[in-house]
Parts: sequence; structure tokens; C-alpha cells
Amino acid sequence: MSEREYVLTLSCPDSRGIVAGVANLLSDHGCNITESQQYGDHYSGRFFLRMQFMAEDGGAGVVGEDVLRGAFAALAGEFGRGAGRSIVEWSLQARDVRPRMIVMVSRFGHCLNDLLYRQRSGLLDIDIAAVVSNHPDLEFLARSYGVDFHHLPVTSDSKGQQEERILELVDSYDVDLVVLARYMQVLSEQLCAKMSGRIINIHHSFLPSFKGARPYHQAHTRGVKLIGATAHYVTADLDEGPIIEQEVSRVDHTHSPEQLTAIGRDLESVALARAVNWHAQRRILLNGEKTVIFD
Repeated sequence: MSEREYVLTLSCPDSRGIVAGVANLLSDHGCNITESQQYGDHYSGRFFLRMQFMAEDGGAGVVGEDVLRGAFAALAGEFGRGAGRSIVEWSLQARDVRPRMIVMVSRFGHCLNDLLYRQRSGLLDIDIAAVVSNHPDLEFLARSYGVDFHHLPVTSDSKGQQEERILELVDSYDVDLVVLARYMQVLSEQLCAKMSGRIINIHHSFLPSFKGARPYHQAHTRGVKLIGATAHYVTADLDEGPIIEQEVSRVDHTHSPEQLTAIGRDLESVALARAVNWHAQRRILLNGEKTVIFD
């Protein structure tokens, strides 16, 4: 009998017996746990769990998966009893179902190129369904990898219509994630709300500083000793969403603005790729304004 691998994630009020309850449920359904990570946050009172497990087709296959979901739903209700079921969050996904994403970009192509290369090389557990840009400059790059490209120019007057088109593409491509790979436009509060927890941005600093144009030239003027990049989930608060990953590099007075830019672009590419892969592997759980990363 063939087997299928699944990932279960769970966030709920912390209490005794959660791990045992999940493990016993899996055992009762003939499943074998292959990876398990958990974390209890003393400050928020929340418990976070990620488990990978193998299940025979008869236990969690095309039909049995519904049974397993029903069992987890009942167990989640027990974990949230007395505190309200709405604060219990859980997800069950098959590992062989690859999530899909749209990459949004403006004129800087380093992060897009890195993501496209990683996908083609089998280093990214997610499929790039399409590239969207407010400029036509990088169409050649997307097309060279066989990825659809959509040029959606935007002005202050057309922003609403452009974002409606973005949501249409999300639906038509059946997309799980939108990645802002140096997309130099601010998303509306409405779009951020509709895609909450499903948009990742790369910010050109390991802290929200040097905002605006030419950040590495600003860093050079200030004589910084560290530069970096931050991948985070997008919220309505500009560049203030829950942080997923950060990369830094030490620099000194000998580095020119151009050298800082080159170093920074490498850092941006690495941080963003790692964040995207963790999201695809369901290793990120939201904890208020922070994240729990089971890497």
C-alpha cells in the first residue's frame, strides 16, 4: 500500500496534553510521525506545533483524508474549549501538493532572477505561476524561464483597478502566495487585508531604516557598519509586518555605494528565497506581530 506525507500546523492556547493528543490521533489513524517541532510562548500564552507524518492511502488518502481532517477539527475544538474556537488555528496539507505563487517586481531583477533559478534548479518547494510588474523591463527574464508575464502599469488614478486585476490573477492562477521581489509600489489596505498572511516582501534593511530612494547611498553617507535585508509579511503598516528572515553583512569605510548595493542585493535574494521556502514548507506560524519559524 502506498504512503503519502502530510504537514500539520497548529496554534492554540497553551495547555497540557496537546502533543500527546495529536500524536495519539495520528497513531489511531495508522500514521507515522517523521518530524515534530513545538513551541510554547510564555508571553502570549500560545502553543505552536508543526508535525510531518506518513499515512497509508487507506488512512489519509483521497477518501481517508476527509476523515483525518474531521478528527483534527474535533481535536482542535477540544484545545480551544473555554477560550473560543476562533483562536485555534490549524492546517493540514499534503507535501506533494506544491503551492503556487505570483512574483511582483518593478525594475530591479536580482530577487526575481534568483527565485526563477532556484525553482528551475529544484531548490524551491513552490511553483512560480506568473510574474507581474508595473514596468515591462523584466518580461524577457520571465519568458526565458517559461513563466507568464503580466504588465500592469499603475498610477494614482488606476491603483484600484490595477489591484483588482492582481486579485483576478491570484484567483485564475490558483495562487497561495504573492511575493514582492523589490516591487516599488505600496499596496492598499484593502489588498493587504484580503491577502493577509499571504504576501511576503523583501525590505532593503535589517531594520526599517533608510526608507525611500537610494537606500545604500544613504547608508554610505551615514557610514554604516552593517547592512542587511529583511523578509516580512505585508500588512497595512508599511514595512512593519511580522519578520520572517534577516540577513546582514559587515561593511566598512572602504566600500563604495555601488559595492554596498551589490552586497545588499545578494542579502536580499538570500533572505527572500529562504522566507519563501519556509512559507512553502509551512514552517512559519504567525504569533501576533511576530513569527514562529520551525526551520
